[in-house]
Amino acid sequence: MEERSRRMWTRYALLLLAGCFVSQLYASSDVKFYESFDEAFDGRWIVSEKEEYNGVWKHAKSEGHDDHGLLVSEKARKYAIVKELDDVVDLKDGTVVLQYEVRLQDGLECGGAYLKYLRPQEAGWIPKEFNNESPYTIMFGPDRCGATNKVHFILKHKNPKSGEYIEHHLNFPPSVPSDKLTHVYTAVLKPDNELLILIDGEEKKNASFLSEDDFEPSLIPAQTIPDPEDKKPEDWDEREKIPDPDAKKPDDWDEDAPMEIEDEEAEKPEGWLDDEPEEIDDPEATKPEDWVDEEDGEWEAPKIDNPKCAEGPGCGEWRRPMKSNPAYKGKWHAPLIDNPNYKGIWKPRDIPNPNYFELDRPNFEPIAAIGIEIWTMQDGILFDNILIASDERVAESYRKTAWKPKFDAEKEKQKAEEATISGGLKGFQKVVFDLLYKVADIPLLGEHKSKVLDLLEKAETKPNLTVGVVISIVIVIFTVLLKLTFGGKKQQPARATGEPKKSDGAEASTSNSQGATEEKEEQNEDAAAAPRRRTRRDN
Repeated sequence: MEERSRRMWTRYALLLLAGCFVSQLYASSDVKFYESFDEAFDGRWIVSEKEEYNGVWKHAKSEGHDDHGLLVSEKARKYAIVKELDDVVDLKDGTVVLQYEVRLQDGLECGGAYLKYLRPQEAGWIPKEFNNESPYTIMFGPDRCGATNKVHFILKHKNPKSGEYIEHHLNFPPSVPSDKLTHVYTAVLKPDNELLILIDGEEKKNASFLSEDDFEPSLIPAQTIPDPEDKKPEDWDEREKIPDPDAKKPDDWDEDAPMEIEDEEAEKPEGWLDDEPEEIDDPEATKPEDWVDEEDGEWEAPKIDNPKCAEGPGCGEWRRPMKSNPAYKGKWHAPLIDNPNYKGIWKPRDIPNPNYFELDRPNFEPIAAIGIEIWTMQDGILFDNILIASDERVAESYRKTAWKPKFDAEKEKQKAEEATISGGLKGFQKVVFDLLYKVADIPLLGEHKSKVLDLLEKAETKPNLTVGVVISIVIVIFTVLLKLTFGGKKQQPARATGEPKKSDGAEASTSNSQGATEEKEEQNEDAAAAPRRRTRRDN
């Protein structure tokens, strides 16, 4: 294990040296901005002094590495920090690459980890007051909370006709990787209006800034819009169907007839025991020796099913079942007919859009600063290696030298941890299964023993079912104990069991009658519960 780790870090060092050499091949002008956070950020990055941004930023090492980054150190806080660029970056000419690393060391359940590429301060903001209202050109990066799970790309673009800045969101952006590894996010803006989104160097989204399908709303407005001054005429009828004005309720239509009536043809089954209660005092129950009437109240024996009821068709008060009322028709409504005055759904007329404009290339605002303004429930978010470049090869070289060795080391560590956990789990599962087989031999399981053994045999072929099997066996044992303690309640026959066969409507009513019977049985059980509870001394 140590030898493999030594080889891995040796490879890491060689790649880093090679990367440093390769990076020198590219002209320095290709790198517009780079922040490695190798040095403390104090004095270079400005923390917002706005009261609501009370999250503490730290200069910290990435877990398991000597590499430093900018760390979100506390949960459930708002964070805001900004770095002004030495030179403003123009996005209108040539390719521009935006890239940075972020590691969610404690995962990300609810929060953002995106960057804002800010416009010059002439747009109306100052670094010490940086907040969510500070004007940006692009917002890019991962965001995850509830139903939201995406790598944002938002462009704020100025409409040359109206002068309004509008947020244009990338449609169907890629999702955020759900692990705790370092990932590198790249956005490539090309001069042919193409936009590429890469995660870990792999292309995840290809879009066009001028495509109406790729951004919402589209950068190029619609040529026509609904006339805001156009109003629907008062006599405009949008009803496709109307009640027939000539229809009249039939004379024999009874709206007050009930939905169900008693089945007069039903007869009480022969042998029905009217005078027998459904439950009786348990003749074998005895008053506990420690029962004190003055403290516990008058003792009453617990109830049990009346055995005489089980021998006959039923007992207690017999009632006729309900059946569907053939005279029931419900509320009368006039039938619907086609509306002779129907004009369709009204829409305002279209007029030329006064804010329409044609566009060959987005009118990107320049980038003068990079800001991180987020609200998150998670800590442990680490930002690193923020890059703005004019060449995709430069971004690729930084991925190979700065990101890839870290990612590979983290991946190897993750695999080793998973193997350790898996091995430990297998050992734990063996102990669990041995114990469960011993439980299966307990005599009280009786007829349930075969069911428990079947569950165990299936679970052994699929160890991931261990937890579910344990829960199932616990339920079986608990059920058996309940039956042994309180005894099972025999199924009460339906009160109309011996009735003659009825019509279809009567059969439906029998079902309703049985439902009412079951409800009554539940009420009886509730009523009997009080004296049962009194058979134990209150604590």
